[in-house]
Amino acid sequence: MTDGDARARAEQILGHSFQDPDLLVISLTHSSIAQTRTSSNERLEFLGDAILGLVICDELYRRFPDWLEGELTRVKSIVVSRKVCAQISDDTGLTDLLILGNGLGRREHMPTSLRAAVYESVIGALFLDGGLEPAKRFILGTAQSFLDECADAQNVHNYKSALQQYAQRRLSTTPHYESLDEQGPDHSKCFEVCVVLDGERFPGAWGPSKKEAEQEAAKRALEILQERDGRQSHSSTE
Repeated sequence: MTDGDARARAEQILGHSFQDPDLLVISLTHSSIAQTRTSSNERLEFLGDAILGLVICDELYRRFPDWLEGELTRVKSIVVSRKVCAQISDDTGLTDLLILGNGLGRREHMPTSLRAAVYESVIGALFLDGGLEPAKRFILGTAQSFLDECADAQNVHNYKSALQQYAQRRLSTTPHYESLDEQGPDHSKCFEVCVVLDGERFPGAWGPSKKEAEQEAAKRALEILQERDGRQSHSSTE
């Protein structure tokens, strides 16, 4: 593959026509073959890592308003990990476009760190050449499936978030939580909370804190809604 072919293929993968083609070439050039360290993709990798983190954090923050920082951090750390970045490089074909020195061996045995680095470096190049929008478009387009998978796994233990996504996707509405009762002394209170969804009040649930009661109430509401979906699906197939 000629340099021109490689650039054209890279632009196709990235969905961006570079105003500065040399920037794209640098983003694909490993230090093992670069004339100087500053003409390799290492500086762009540094920048791209920060842009990747920003875009994923922004996406998670907007998509999951009920998540606490610990939940957001767990998903973000997986999506921006070397393993995932390397997988994206392989899946998109970026790994095949890496410009390497002769001593690095066959591409199928390439270290995870190298494959991950090229994903981050092209993000840095996209940002410098076109600004945040093309970089964001590329990141969300290539990382979305990993983000969704990690978020779904997280939601298994976060019933409020799962209920909110369900309600917005299936009912075009947002659940609300209503306090029903509280009992016990101040140092050991229990709280009862229920979900109200599109005017329907679901069974209440108790918990040692309002947050835990809300999680349990969301779980019960989800179970009821999913059971209804199951009955409707069964009826439609008869």
